[in-house]
Amino acid sequence: MKEQRVKGWWLIRLALTIVGKKGLAELKKTSGDAKKAQEKVLRAFLSASKDTVYGKEHHFSTILEAKTAGEFFDAYRKQVPINDYEILSPYIERHKNGEADVLFPGKPKMYATTSGTTRDPKWIPISEQYYQEVYKKSNQLWFYTLIQNKPKVFYGKTVSIVGKAIEGAAPDGTVYGSISGISQRDIPRFMEVLHPAPADIFHITDYKARYYAIMRMGIEQDVTLIITANPSTLVEMQVNANEFYDEYVNDIENGTLSSRFPIPREVRAVLEARLKPNPKRAEELRQLKVRYGTVLPKHYWPHMQAVNVWMCGNTTIYLEKVRNSFPEGAVFHEFGYFSTECKAGLVLKSNTLDTVPLGHKIYFEFIHESDLDSGDASSKVYQMWELKKGERYIPVVTTSAGLYRYNMYDLVEITGFYNQYPLLKFVQKSNGTISLTGEKLHERQFIEAVNNCSHELGLPLNFFVGFANTEKSNYRFYYDFIDQTVSQARAEELTKAVDVRLKEYNPEYETKRSSNRVKTPDTALLVKDSFEQFKAACIDKGYRDGQFKLNLLMQDEKRQAMFDQLIKK
Repeated sequence: MKEQRVKGWWLIRLALTIVGKKGLAELKKTSGDAKKAQEKVLRAFLSASKDTVYGKEHHFSTILEAKTAGEFFDAYRKQVPINDYEILSPYIERHKNGEADVLFPGKPKMYATTSGTTRDPKWIPISEQYYQEVYKKSNQLWFYTLIQNKPKVFYGKTVSIVGKAIEGAAPDGTVYGSISGISQRDIPRFMEVLHPAPADIFHITDYKARYYAIMRMGIEQDVTLIITANPSTLVEMQVNANEFYDEYVNDIENGTLSSRFPIPREVRAVLEARLKPNPKRAEELRQLKVRYGTVLPKHYWPHMQAVNVWMCGNTTIYLEKVRNSFPEGAVFHEFGYFSTECKAGLVLKSNTLDTVPLGHKIYFEFIHESDLDSGDASSKVYQMWELKKGERYIPVVTTSAGLYRYNMYDLVEITGFYNQYPLLKFVQKSNGTISLTGEKLHERQFIEAVNNCSHELGLPLNFFVGFANTEKSNYRFYYDFIDQTVSQARAEELTKAVDVRLKEYNPEYETKRSSNRVKTPDTALLVKDSFEQFKAACIDKGYRDGQFKLNLLMQDEKRQAMFDQLIKK
């Protein structure tokens, strides 16, 4: 396939370079004095919100009377407790029911909803200020970093997987939905040419049909950038391509969209309006299959420049499944440490995991991981410039969207510094530590044990997951082996090896196992493509694939029951 540059590529590159350089200059300047930047941003938040319900209850006006930065931070810590969603939800409910000036001046622009696990979804308020400064402006800087790393990244099309922009409305009529969907919807008009599929495509509710439509629209194009938070989505895209490749080719040749998939009529009409017969591309794709048999992204997207995904925490398991499917010249760009609650920062360089926090847009505090169980963590917080390289902390954030001292419950590692801003690498959820009787088994220990033992025993895995069972006081390990003929007995050998390795990694686990307070783990054999089936079932229930996250060690009866349905009979 010859390189096919999009119309106006030079304008896209020029515009993003101009605004990106400005944003990068601001980041460099403010990071030179972290204390000054943090005092400035927090004073601005409290000044704007001092007359709100929350501001009055927590004496923002009094806090603002502090003369020095140290006094100011101490006063804020004294007057405002560390919060979580449950604590702030009554204030959010007041906003949802139409009340203004509760958490911040006015009312939310929208609510970003997260996919719930065992609870109802969270409604995270997004203020206009937060949207403009933390999303819109930082996205422009993010695009510029992609250009810096791969100058041709916007020469071709972009396949971007986001959530549905608008899903509904709060009682007062304020919309809720996916912040990633809203961000893509609001891209500058000159960038719309990059996307082969309109935002309507994310209104397709059927899991397989949505992936088919995305890939049918994308595989016809010369794609140079993929943006999707979760690398498991890359796995799903490739599975879909393998299953329906011939269908794609026929559709591309005829300028159609297969009728075998349940795509809503109104969405189908929008998509079909963009299609026209392309026999030349169809023949190219046919020849790729003749030549390679199994056709991979590096074959149909040979000019791919960058794949922008999460690469930290347990997402590496899914990324490794497809990493070699992309062209050698393509880089993997870490999406960065962020969540629905807070877009904390940006990764400036490809093939690194280091997030530079937006210290001039968000106020950060940190709890050291050793203080999590102290019972007095709220009095032991650290500022950005007080952190130590190699140490691990839990971020506590304050934003212009009304999240005050909000505990992110994420464990991050400090990998270095960008001037005076710490570089963050996501490790795992801080609640990704499981304890049945005080063993404090970490998800990362479990992942490492399974990976090492499966390699040593010659039992490669497609997927694995573990659950803590409080009734039996043990763990159950579920395996989806590449070789589907692996017996139950061999699988139990792997579990025994993992159990031994966990005892080596975790002295508390060894103590609890030796005393039989934690009993022998159980083993379950999963059907082929179990993770893909599990994810499809979740998305069919309303989970958004862009936000879909699965810890590999959990205590979650609801999710365990779903995996029990996927055990081989």
